[in-house]
Amino acid sequence: MAGKRKSRRGFGRVRKLPSGRFQARYPGPDGVLRPADRTFATTTDADRWLMRKRIEIEEGRWLDPAEGQTTVRDWAARWLAAVSPQLKHKTQASYRSLINPALGDRELSSLRPITITEWVGAMRTKGISASRIRQAYRVLSQIMRSAVDNDMIPQTPCRGVRLPRMPQTEPHILTPLEASRIVKGATKPHDLLIALLAYAGLRVGEAFALRRVDIDVSGGFVLVDENLAEANGALVFDTPKSHQKRLLRVGPSLAKRLGRHLETLPGGDDALLFTTPGGKPLRYNQWRKAFFDPAVAAAGLTDVTPHDLRASHGTWVADRYGVMTAAHRLGHSNASVTTRHYARPVAGRDDQVAAAADEWLDEP
Repeated sequence: MAGKRKSRRGFGRVRKLPSGRFQARYPGPDGVLRPADRTFATTTDADRWLMRKRIEIEEGRWLDPAEGQTTVRDWAARWLAAVSPQLKHKTQASYRSLINPALGDRELSSLRPITITEWVGAMRTKGISASRIRQAYRVLSQIMRSAVDNDMIPQTPCRGVRLPRMPQTEPHILTPLEASRIVKGATKPHDLLIALLAYAGLRVGEAFALRRVDIDVSGGFVLVDENLAEANGALVFDTPKSHQKRLLRVGPSLAKRLGRHLETLPGGDDALLFTTPGGKPLRYNQWRKAFFDPAVAAAGLTDVTPHDLRASHGTWVADRYGVMTAAHRLGHSNASVTTRHYARPVAGRDDQVAAAADEWLDEP
């Protein structure tokens, strides 16, 4: 009787299952025997799969399939814990809320670009804003990129996904006179707060966080080194956006008005310049409804937001003193941010350029 033919398979094992299909198993670099992620119709197909797996291991491209079985929720939590020290408190809270439960229970290795496309489509169907969708996608992209970098999955599923376009909204650029009318229409001391937005270019949260120690009346300086923001309903003091602290010069009249306000301010150096009637830090929505919007109405204006004052300041400064100066006052590390989001052409400037060009043409 002829003996059984010995297999010449030099890597892995193949066995026939009760179903008639074949299962392949192979030893990973750690020596642990692992099954293939699928079964095969023939031993030839199983052998070919084992050969490709062996090449992956030899070339250092092999990934432990157990890592890819980690859920999106678990890996996202680990990633967020790792990057949190570099993030602002508000950003941390925002990232946590963007880890979508629709994907949280999925294994990393199960995600495909179509999965992400469906996820984005589902958010659009629910009426979630384009801004929120794009932010959620950016966060997921960072999480998946980190999974690739840590050999959890071979490639990110966040590729080739079409995102909703952001609506093009232009800030309402006021004239200095219009901004002055808003300041005059506000109740004290909120007229000073509004003046700091319009004539110093502060963010609202930066103005909310100003303290007595930040004001140098004699020198005419305001130190911007804190920002007050809401994160999941809680108020948090943190560094300014992009961690850009700055020292700003303000006009003599505004400095004097700030000095007079400081004389009436209770508390020590850490006392906030602007608070609620009960002495608590301001919240944006409440402050706008109670103090800012009435001042806009008193000025005879409509559709003006606190952010429009900052954008107006950036436009005025860029027009007269250049984009770099505007970028410094607004706290931008990159002047391109200033030109892209804040500085806008001043009305009438194109006519002035045309007239000047005509004079240049006629010069002898």
